[in-house]
Amino acid sequence: MALLEVKDLHTSFFTDAGEVKAVDGVSFELDRGKVLGIVGESGSGKSVTAYSIMQILAPTGKIVGGSVKLDGTELVGADENILRKVRGNRISIIFQDPMTSLNPTYTIGHQLVEAIRLHTDRNRKQAWDRALEMLQLVNVNEPRRRLKQYPFELSGGMRQRVMIAMALACEPDILIADEPTTALDVTIQAQILELMQDLQKKLGMAIIMITHDLGVVAQLCDEVIVMYAGSICERGTADEIFYTPAHEYTKGLMRSIPRDENNGQRLQPITGTPIDLLNMPKGCPFAPRCDHAMKVCLTERAPRMQVGEAHFSSCWMNVKDAADRGEITVEGGQDHV
Repeated sequence: MALLEVKDLHTSFFTDAGEVKAVDGVSFELDRGKVLGIVGESGSGKSVTAYSIMQILAPTGKIVGGSVKLDGTELVGADENILRKVRGNRISIIFQDPMTSLNPTYTIGHQLVEAIRLHTDRNRKQAWDRALEMLQLVNVNEPRRRLKQYPFELSGGMRQRVMIAMALACEPDILIADEPTTALDVTIQAQILELMQDLQKKLGMAIIMITHDLGVVAQLCDEVIVMYAGSICERGTADEIFYTPAHEYTKGLMRSIPRDENNGQRLQPITGTPIDLLNMPKGCPFAPRCDHAMKVCLTERAPRMQVGEAHFSSCWMNVKDAADRGEITVEGGQDHV
């Protein structure tokens, strides 16, 4: 049985302008010790998917359908006491900006100790020792001194290491990293990613890496989910996504990556702007920006098709290609021509 099972998850935000379907039918599984990457543009639903798993949505947000199971235990609709035991203990999260995640009025030590005592039965002395141990684990220099400092006294990379230490203090089964390197310079990014890779191997935890940086995905992830307009458009192993992308959106992302072979040529950006989630089209959400859109793309959603051993895509071009070959395999066992 998978450690985490997300099935047909729907999350909406109810605003004065209408219902925003931020997550629209997302399904995936995560096994122990694996790293799952979720990629896509800003507004594609990556972070909301993570917040839905932990159920830490804004007041206007609500899970309106679907299931999230941790070791077979349903989390959607679960009692707050159950969720409190899950958050921090079983599933931890690293947010995008460590400066806004840490309280500027308390020392690093105070915040680490508070988190440890909240989720474990350690006393203050034991929690302090654990906080020191965690800072050493994430390679923070002068850890005893750092425990007595405030967040503004630390660099961006140091604050991110503190956030990782806080997330790992209770040895969670799953670590959700929501754009953990966005606010950092390239050198520090590389150090943080290397650190996470080492900790994942050392502790054996599963990781959900949320990012728009495909380089991060290539370095860390076993499996990749590509999201667009709140739904999954492609899913497969990292190699399948990078070397044999099947959805037109994924292909567009790949074309926009700087490569050595570009030889000074201009990159090919994806034209247009992301879809308005308040006015979703009937057909494929990516169709208005797709160079290969057909009539059917504008009126109907493509079925989820198996295009490799563990590789799935929801694109009418895959249906067309499979129909031309006379080999159509749709996830769920239904043929769709």
